[in-house]
Amino acid sequence: MAALGEDLLGTVNKLQDLVFNTIGNDSLDLPQIVVVGSQSSGKSSVLENIVGRDFLPRGSGIVTRRPLILQLINVPSEREDKPGGDDVHVPHTPASVAAQGEWAEFHHIPGRRFYDFQEVKQEIENETARIAGNNKGINRQPINLKIYSPHVLSLTLVDLPGLTKVPIGDQPGDIEKQTRTLISEYIAKPNSIILAVSPANVDIVNSEALKLARHVDPMGKRTIGVLTKLDLMDHGTNALDILSGRVYPLKLGFIGVVNRSQQDIQVNKNMAEALQAERDFFRHHPAYRNMAPRCGTQFLAKTLNTTLMNHIRDRLPDIKARLNTLMGQTQQELASYGDTAFTGKEHRGSLILQLMTRFASSFISSIDGTSSEISTKELCGGARIYYIFNSVFGNSLETIDPTHNLSVLDIRTAIRNSTGPRPSLFVPEMAFDLLVKPQIKLLEIPSQRCVELVYEELIKICHTCGSTELSRYPRLQGKLIEVVSDLLRERLGPCSTYVESLISIQRAYINTNHPNFLGAAAAMSSVIQDKQEKERKAVHDAERRKRERRRLKELNGVNGVDTPEEEEEGDAALDKVGQLPLRGHSAKARSMSPAVGGRNPMNGGHTIASALNGPSRTTEAAGSAKDSFLNYFFGKEGQMPPSGNALPPSNMDLNRPGSRHVSTNIEPNFSSSIRRGDNTRLVESAQDDLDIGSARDYETPFTFGEEQPPALTDREALETDLIRRLISSYFNIVRETIADQVPKAVMHLLVNHSKDVIQNKLVSELYREDLFEELLYEDDAIKSEREKCVKLLNTYKEAAKIVGEVL
Repeated sequence: MAALGEDLLGTVNKLQDLVFNTIGNDSLDLPQIVVVGSQSSGKSSVLENIVGRDFLPRGSGIVTRRPLILQLINVPSEREDKPGGDDVHVPHTPASVAAQGEWAEFHHIPGRRFYDFQEVKQEIENETARIAGNNKGINRQPINLKIYSPHVLSLTLVDLPGLTKVPIGDQPGDIEKQTRTLISEYIAKPNSIILAVSPANVDIVNSEALKLARHVDPMGKRTIGVLTKLDLMDHGTNALDILSGRVYPLKLGFIGVVNRSQQDIQVNKNMAEALQAERDFFRHHPAYRNMAPRCGTQFLAKTLNTTLMNHIRDRLPDIKARLNTLMGQTQQELASYGDTAFTGKEHRGSLILQLMTRFASSFISSIDGTSSEISTKELCGGARIYYIFNSVFGNSLETIDPTHNLSVLDIRTAIRNSTGPRPSLFVPEMAFDLLVKPQIKLLEIPSQRCVELVYEELIKICHTCGSTELSRYPRLQGKLIEVVSDLLRERLGPCSTYVESLISIQRAYINTNHPNFLGAAAAMSSVIQDKQEKERKAVHDAERRKRERRRLKELNGVNGVDTPEEEEEGDAALDKVGQLPLRGHSAKARSMSPAVGGRNPMNGGHTIASALNGPSRTTEAAGSAKDSFLNYFFGKEGQMPPSGNALPPSNMDLNRPGSRHVSTNIEPNFSSSIRRGDNTRLVESAQDDLDIGSARDYETPFTFGEEQPPALTDREALETDLIRRLISSYFNIVRETIADQVPKAVMHLLVNHSKDVIQNKLVSELYREDLFEELLYEDDAIKSEREKCVKLLNTYKEAAKIVGEVL
């Protein structure tokens, strides 16, 4: 069993050396004994008694300022050969010491042995000051010390700084917090055995070591209590109850020891004599002599050895499982830095081609939505392109008002300019063409913006296609992004040009024969229906006001019957409302106003002709107006009406105030119209506009102090409204076409083309042997991390092999 225990401890020591030398920390949580105690509780003396040598620094304040990992290794006393070969310090080593075969080794000084333990003490002080400084502060970086001796039992101990309450000298103000944090990190590990050292001459309830141990080990399963300074207790008192476990029960119990006094240390009392004095103390003390075999340093060392061996035996399966987990994690991390099998020159071409293919596949899958790394936080890739087409581009087209930038005067001016030097009988088609083409041009800006947004999204996809493996080679990744960016930039020009041509095509030919186009007849019908609706509403409002007036009279106690004067006044108001659409016309024209709204323009052109040029003279002319000159421009028959069917307007109609070409008070020039007019005319014009339903919808609000253009005549209001409706109808047709054609053009010329040629473009640009070395240049940080992972993985494999030898 002893041989098995030695093998187990040797295995742990090998693991500790392996992990400490490679990693620098105890990532395996190896079994070890952690010594905890308050300042001047006797921790250092306990360790020196176990080793049998005076090797630890002493002094006032905190002396142990770095964790000391102490590995005690038992070597046979008859062993004459010294492991490691000759050492330069052997000639200077005392013969009595060297003959016993005891020496020490530090991890930070590999290959050097210390046979004089005073030099060991000095080296600990120097190494502590080198890392922790001279200001009595602490540092968590441990000192690793091995002591080979035939007089020790194999143990692994960790000596930690002593707990202190008040900083002294130039110690940091939070020295207590730093010390507690450091101790808690070591004792919190499940594989650590806590050696809580408490002085017997202080009440056990004030033990800081037991308080910390209970915090991480509340059941006391892995805590061993050590009572020091039993010889310094007041006469008549003893610690028998504590050692028996009646005061503070621990599963592993309490062990009492007697250390050297300060006077013994100052006179350099032999360690052997000190241990003999300890044995005599327990053997002859009346309170402790019955339990003397279970007290003292020798029993403590055996207990620690046995406990550590059993603990190692219990924890080795967990250590093996931990090793397997760490190897898997390290292997995964190493894979993220790339496979080292392709680092040779003969494999460079294959590696570059492989990385190119993965980059191109990632680019395509991001667009198609088949990527394995799809973001759940925001739209990206193909989904973002669809969002641009459907929401961004579609909404921007819908927000365009076909006639928002066309005022009534603009339309009137275009109509006048299209007639030339002679007056026209009907609305000229040239005015419609002149006005609708600039409106179609408004669709170009959102269309080009759609192209730009898709291009920007493709560039963004290109920058996010780099995998972790590709990040190993920043130059190659940069070149891949550069080539794809150039490809997209090359396609941006043709795509934008084609989209621009789509708008130009729509402006090149105005197809008024489109099946969805409203047409002149339907537009005129709509205009007349709106007028009739406004007339009916005006009559209804007048009647409502009349009823309201009667109701108010009844409420005020007055007879509800209107006087003849009031009835005559109300009838005059109704007559005035009925005359609103034909303001300023002759009596003959006003008598024909019901005919304007009573005929359906869809059944013939008589109503349109009546509205524009006055009433016709014969019933035959009214029937033949179906093939009027207006239908020649806007209708779908496409034939000239017979010359006899077109009725010229009478002289009375031409000279009426509502005529557009005869009135000398209205200038054809738009700027002259603005210059004319005073406030009186403006007030009258504003009042007239309130009477005209069609013109009221499009005139700007009247404001005193600002010059307003002259009011439109009834004919001009009718023509403007008609043109506006025709422009809106045709613009909607073109808008639907553009909304359908632009996304298709972008997908064909930019997106799909880039997907199809990206692989060939990358190979043709970058797959050249003279570029391989430059493209496969690795970042030094990544190279260092990969080498670290390789070293760490080999360490874990070696540790697994060591554990496998005993399991």
